[in-house]
Amino acid sequence: MLPAPDLDDRRFQQLVDDAKRLVAARCPEWSDHNVSDPGVTLIEAFAFMVDELHYRLNRVPDRLYITFLDLLGVKLHPPAPASAEVLFRLSAARPEPVVVPAAAEVGTRRMDAEEPIVFATDDELTIPPRRLTHTGRGEPVEVHVVHADDALPGEGTFEAFQSDPRPGDAVLFGLDDAAPRCLVAVTLECSVRGVGVDPTDPPWQWQAWTGRAWKNCRVVADGTGGFNQDGDVEVLLPAEHVVSVIGGVRAGWIRCIVTEPLHERQPAYTASPLVHSAAASTIGGAVDATHAEAVLGEVLGLSEGVPGQFFALAQTPVVADGDPLVVEVAGGGGWEEWHEVDSFAGHSSDDRIFTVDRARGELAFPPAVREHDGALTGYGAVPPAGAPLRIPRYRVGGGRRGNVGAGAITVLRTTVPYVRSVENLTAALGGIDGESLEEAKRRGPLAVRTRDRAVTAQDYEQLAKAARPGIARVRCVPASAADGAVRLLVVPTAAPGADGHVEFADLEPHADLLAGIAEEIDVRRAVGARVIVEPPFYRGVTIVARVLARPGTVPESLEKRSLAALYRHFDPILGGIDGAGWPFGRPVLAGEVYAVLQSVPGVELVDELKLWEADPVTGKRAGESTLRIELDPNALVYSYRHSVRAVAGG
Repeated sequence: MLPAPDLDDRRFQQLVDDAKRLVAARCPEWSDHNVSDPGVTLIEAFAFMVDELHYRLNRVPDRLYITFLDLLGVKLHPPAPASAEVLFRLSAARPEPVVVPAAAEVGTRRMDAEEPIVFATDDELTIPPRRLTHTGRGEPVEVHVVHADDALPGEGTFEAFQSDPRPGDAVLFGLDDAAPRCLVAVTLECSVRGVGVDPTDPPWQWQAWTGRAWKNCRVVADGTGGFNQDGDVEVLLPAEHVVSVIGGVRAGWIRCIVTEPLHERQPAYTASPLVHSAAASTIGGAVDATHAEAVLGEVLGLSEGVPGQFFALAQTPVVADGDPLVVEVAGGGGWEEWHEVDSFAGHSSDDRIFTVDRARGELAFPPAVREHDGALTGYGAVPPAGAPLRIPRYRVGGGRRGNVGAGAITVLRTTVPYVRSVENLTAALGGIDGESLEEAKRRGPLAVRTRDRAVTAQDYEQLAKAARPGIARVRCVPASAADGAVRLLVVPTAAPGADGHVEFADLEPHADLLAGIAEEIDVRRAVGARVIVEPPFYRGVTIVARVLARPGTVPESLEKRSLAALYRHFDPILGGIDGAGWPFGRPVLAGEVYAVLQSVPGVELVDELKLWEADPVTGKRAGESTLRIELDPNALVYSYRHSVRAVAGG
């Protein structure tokens, strides 16, 4: 049941005190305010009657409105949990697989005034041993075998790229097997040969082969300075990494490819680095973790054997993570499983079902409804009288508190052998506080309008947003004569980095999220409608600008503020003029970029500006700079690594 507010929360004594203050202000000659005074007796009598009126007044009108919503089945949405990719590092490479179990708990450090924020891994993570077996280079790929002592063939030295490195040149490393979600350390002995790159910012990208395409990898650490010295390159491989045949050799392939410089201050390779020897090993792995704590084996109580029973959970709110809850009821010599449903409607009297109010932590078992002829109709089975009930597992947590920054999750609460440390490389995303009563009141008319049926585009968008947590925006593209399918374009929640930039991978919804939305919409769509749930098309944009700083402004600080302003304005989730996300199909104009930069405090003049269309994955620029970039009607803009140079004004 939704909590109802009081229209007037004053009570008897407060009314008496208010009346006495008015007497003192308007009739100062009345100085005796003791309870024995007849006037005070009259005041108390009137206060008593007004208090009774307030009691009845508080039953209308908001109370009636909220009760109406409660009858319609409108419940407060529980908090949504934040999720983060957590990296587990091994103490050393192991000759046997290391397993991090599902529901392993990690968390933040305990502070003086705050409890630690606990996350639990969603799946089991296996970190298998891997070694380097082959290297490759060129197009077509020329593959070499790595000897047992990790020395390369011939004289033990080869050029990583062609003599005059160009974007697209790559050096390949083949592992003896696939290493999905593993942190691989590629150990290299390199020679400096005037390659000319910035060791802290080399123009490269590490990628892994997924069987269909090369997918970008995260470089966790680079001890080689862009192949300039001996050291390790730690690369986190994607979950899609598989064994494939390249150059006639079957291996788990990864590669390092030369890219276009991202900005004018990123020098390119002038000569190919020399590699003398190479080796590889798995030193860790990453798995998704959710801001939630597991509660195991909680006993709910004994059944009374009557319809419509309610049981309260010991901890709330219950995390809505897409997995239905299960209740076990003792009977028949064992424990019978009862399953969670959204509604009792349409169920027979033999179905072992229940509903859950996750915000309140309350379980409801099926009711019995009296029909017009006096007979009782059950909409689900009733647990036998005296039968114990227990819930094997549920998770509690959620809320914005879980949106911690990168590097905040550092405590391993569950002991895992051979694991040295834990860390989240990116910020945790998706944590949303529970719905307030005012928000539920605004949502009520929308729920009445759609009634769990998708007919119009707004119906599809409303139901898709409610289907799963972690959705920032949804756009419904009505069916057309071309394909006859309704398309739902989903933008997941994503948190920007320290510089305001959002990684493109964070804007790509997970397959599980898309599948969950499709499953929810499928039972609510109109008959004959075909629904496709997919991410939107992103048009990459790169901005390079030169600004003059006002006197007394530090150029380095001005550059950071200018970049943050650009990333914020052209953000697909928080950008645009109204801060509600860049509008679908809205073009990017150079004049608008001038306006954004000119509004940054400390900018005297935008001296130079160039605008390019860029590939959102690789950042490769398309053609010459332009003054206008057009977007398809259902496309969004994506900022790919802008560059702003600030110089002191004259």
